[in-house]
Amino acid sequence: MNTDMGKAKTIITIAVVFTLLFSYESISGNIETKSTQTDPKTVQTKAKSTQTGTKSVQTKTKSAQTGSKTTQTKSKSNLKSSKSEPVTKKKDLGTVTIGTQTWAVANLNVSTFRNGDSIPEARTNKEWQTAGELGKPAWCYYNNDPASGSKYGKLYNWYAVNDPRGLAPAGWTLSGDADWAKLSYFLGGQEVAGRKLKSTGEWIDGNIGTNETGFMGFPGGYRVENGTFLNFGSIGTWWSSTENKSLSAIDHYLAQSNIFGRSSTPKQRGESVRCIKK
Repeated sequence: MNTDMGKAKTIITIAVVFTLLFSYESISGNIETKSTQTDPKTVQTKAKSTQTGTKSVQTKTKSAQTGSKTTQTKSKSNLKSSKSEPVTKKKDLGTVTIGTQTWAVANLNVSTFRNGDSIPEARTNKEWQTAGELGKPAWCYYNNDPASGSKYGKLYNWYAVNDPRGLAPAGWTLSGDADWAKLSYFLGGQEVAGRKLKSTGEWIDGNIGTNETGFMGFPGGYRVENGTFLNFGSIGTWWSSTENKSLSAIDHYLAQSNIFGRSSTPKQRGESVRCIKK
């Protein structure tokens, strides 16, 4: 009986050993399986890391594109700067060069002498006549209409032209008879110069000019000794600084023809003035 009990213990012991061995293999297998399952996550993490690296490369590429955009912006800025350069080299729109002479492109329209003193305005016929009789400077607008000043300038008697205080603004001088003669000669002489100096409009009866010189000779009319205004739209007259006799001076005129005329006129008359640069 003791022998049977010993065999039974031996069998139980063997069974326990086999059970423990089986359990250990199962546990070990599970651990290895879990470790194996963890590997894909590690691989995914590495893959994600690789993707992150790719993103970093893309970011650098984007940065490079931004740099290219900046370069394009600078290039555009340079183009803009280059385009605006001619503005600093613009021509003086207040002058016109004819031959070797530089003329003002508009009639004089000042009410003060060069030193700042005022030139008296003579509105009424009596005021105009008195100024002329006393040999005093005076100016007016044609028909005393200020609206005409911007286009036709003012009309001055010759006493304003000859005043020692200086009618011409700084940098300018009053045109003398020799200046007008030189202009006429350059344009082919008195018989044809008029058409080249006259404006392309404002002249009545269709006697317009070509204004190919850019002189813009308008038919601004004039004011006679007693104060009457005459010939607006048909005659333009300009004083020279050249005296002819004690009571007259040389002027030049455009009329309803191609002629650029010259005459001796009473100093009391009101005419346009055109300055020239020396």
